[in-house]
Amino acid sequence: MIHELLLALSGYPGTIFTWNKRNGLQVSQDLPFLHPSETSVLNRLCKMGTDYVRFTEFIEQHTGHVHQQEHYSSQPSQTGLHGIYLRAFCTGLHSMLQPYRQALLDLEQEFQLLFPSVMVVVETIKCQKIHGCQILETVYKHSCGGLPPVRMALEKILAVCHGVMYKQLAAWMLHGLLLDQSEEFFVRQGPSAGGATVAQDEEDEDLGIGGLSGKQLRELQDLRLIEEENMLAPSLQQFSLRVEMLPSYIPIRVAEKILFVGESVQMFENHNHSPSRAGSILKHQEDTFATELHRLKQQPLFSLVDFENVIDAIRSTVAEHLWTLMVEESDLLGQLKIIKDFYLLGRGELYQVFIDLAQHMLKTPPSAVTEHDVNVAFQQAAHKVLLDDDNLLPLLHLTIDYQGKDIKEASGSREGTTPPQDSSPRDAPSTGWAALGLTYKVQWPLHILFTPAVLEKYNVVFRYLLSVRRVQSELQHCWALQMQRKHLKSNKTDAVKWRLRNHMAFLVDNLQYYLQVDVLESQFSQLLQQINSTRDFESIRLAHDHFLSNLLAQSFILLKPVFHCLNEILDLCHNFCSLVSQNLGPLDERGAAQLDIMVKGFSRQSFLLFKILSSVRNHQINSDLAQLLLRLDYNKYYTQAGGTLGRYVL
Repeated sequence: MIHELLLALSGYPGTIFTWNKRNGLQVSQDLPFLHPSETSVLNRLCKMGTDYVRFTEFIEQHTGHVHQQEHYSSQPSQTGLHGIYLRAFCTGLHSMLQPYRQALLDLEQEFQLLFPSVMVVVETIKCQKIHGCQILETVYKHSCGGLPPVRMALEKILAVCHGVMYKQLAAWMLHGLLLDQSEEFFVRQGPSAGGATVAQDEEDEDLGIGGLSGKQLRELQDLRLIEEENMLAPSLQQFSLRVEMLPSYIPIRVAEKILFVGESVQMFENHNHSPSRAGSILKHQEDTFATELHRLKQQPLFSLVDFENVIDAIRSTVAEHLWTLMVEESDLLGQLKIIKDFYLLGRGELYQVFIDLAQHMLKTPPSAVTEHDVNVAFQQAAHKVLLDDDNLLPLLHLTIDYQGKDIKEASGSREGTTPPQDSSPRDAPSTGWAALGLTYKVQWPLHILFTPAVLEKYNVVFRYLLSVRRVQSELQHCWALQMQRKHLKSNKTDAVKWRLRNHMAFLVDNLQYYLQVDVLESQFSQLLQQINSTRDFESIRLAHDHFLSNLLAQSFILLKPVFHCLNEILDLCHNFCSLVSQNLGPLDERGAAQLDIMVKGFSRQSFLLFKILSSVRNHQINSDLAQLLLRLDYNKYYTQAGGTLGRYVL
């Protein structure tokens, strides 16, 4: 009887202790010599034997024979559960059962509480089909109970599972290898899954005609920023975090460091560069860091403090080496100067000449040859301002994103160039200026800082600054025409026309000064100061991201009401300059009617701009708009005019 019981509890039922799939082990009902109380006690022991048999079935189903793990198939089981973390769990479960096999006589004392608790974990994994690093989270949560035997047993299983995680960490952080065929790790290749897509902004309302709606007032009060994702081209990251796989006891900040290190190491491993130039990104400390990760693996309990200290040591080494490579060897400051000169119009004389040369070819809708023509004009402008850098100019290329342009250019662009903003069908640009863009071929390893998405954001700023500069140039040309005719007799319409030009030039000149001095120069000097004050690449990337975000925000590209209003003003100025250029003499009746429409439109838009800026200043929400208002209203003329410029009667 004793031997039959031990065999049954070991998973080998017989005639006394029988097995059926529904109830498991049970005492046979055909034994008259057993008292009902004895049958009850034995059936209670059989319940633990049933759990043990099901444990072993689970292990064998998902791993094959535990002692021959190297031979079992890696294919998913019939239940759909598979993966190396699941096998690690089964291995830990098998080792947890070893004391049971060694001490069956102590079953009631040692395992009566343990088995039901562990069975809950097993059933949770089976029913919820828990996968990969999510198994770590499940085991960890169940190990936080108050029963010492259960806690110790689950901690033992968790330690075995952590062994798999540390192997993946070592491969990723030390060699840039993502060993994750079953998608179980918390780092993945490709962009993050993200949440629901952001809803598209409602259609722009007419902000310039008679008063403000309640929604517009809320926008002016709250200064709601336009979501960058709705304006700028998305960037497909090579690697990202799979947050749903990250155990709760590993913070996101630590996972971000792990992601950064692996990406950096892989960049070095994949790039065919000269070892003497770059050296080892880990400064030949791979063995040291591997030893530290192995030490963590041997610890019976996971320690976040020790874990993060090791991760920080690896990250600091990588970040410092990247700083040296970026700043000292790849001349990051020089590259930023190039970005500033060409994307942010730092070489103003170059773009002034380019505007004059390209005006005739970009004022009409673009064609297939427009891109070639504007690049010829760009090269000519560079030569005229004595910019003959044979190493720099080939890296710069102006693009024209016209309707019908071959789609393959979007995907087959050169390395480091900027993809089009949007590959979906859209209206044809009305002029070549609206389709103009700039690409820059970024050299390795600066491409990790100047990503395609970053360059596209620079492109958005570039197009905006160029539009302001172009309108300013056109207004200056109108002034030259006015000076040529100042000796001629003028009429009332001429007076209105030239006073409107003066007010337009006043507003555009102050906007241009604000953008170039208060925003670009100020932010760029802060960026250089931050770069020179650190030896950490991540600090540089953070400072650069902050710099670019400030450019987009302080130039009002992300502030919908202001950006809309300024664009309306620039369009009015451009239309005015076209009217003046096409009518050198006195305006006829049709021209006077057009001028009257422009006067009223400029009056409305300048009034709206003043209201927006005043609202911000009064509520002290945004100092950037207050700074622009200070430029425009330094002598209170704008205020005394009721916030309106150009209100005249023909």
